[in-house]
Amino acid sequence: AAAGLSYVGGYVINTYKSYDNFLQDKYALLPAVIIICVAVVMFIIGLIGCCATFRESRVGLGLFLAIILVIFIAEVSAFVLGFVYREKVKTDVQGTMRSVFEKYDGKNPESTVVDYLQEQLHCCGVKNYSDWTTTQWFNSTGNNSVPLSCCRQEMKNCTGRLDQPQEL
Repeated sequence: AAAGLSYVGGYVINTYKSYDNFLQDKYALLPAVIIICVAVVMFIIGLIGCCATFRESRVGLGLFLAIILVIFIAEVSAFVLGFVYREKVKTDVQGTMRSVFEKYDGKNPESTVVDYLQEQLHCCGVKNYSDWTTTQWFNSTGNNSVPLSCCRQEMKNCTGRLDQPQEL
């Protein structure tokens, strides 16, 4: 379990590099760091449990049980907090994404990240393609279209025009 959590934490940190423009809050990596710390603690607790079992120590097994109960209470607390604050996180991420989409010009680093995100997640805009109609880029191009990164990958002749939403 500790190895699995370490992998998840490392994967989140590695993936963060691709989306760091959307997550301007540097505390966005905190969950991944916590996951890695939990993995280390789980490894140590596992060693305590194995040693206590091997030695058949009542004190060691009691300590192991107490630690497992504390971890269970912490997991339940984390679940409740995640459930309670899910809307705040959603609102914050959408606000940050909207500000990055506003900076889109097709050339700057934020634009590259927006294109990458839309291609990888097979999406267009924050909620849908109509989000692009309020951006400065959309108004400056004047061709009534969204970036080509909004196009479906199987559509070879997609122009991003809003009058052909089936291609987006």
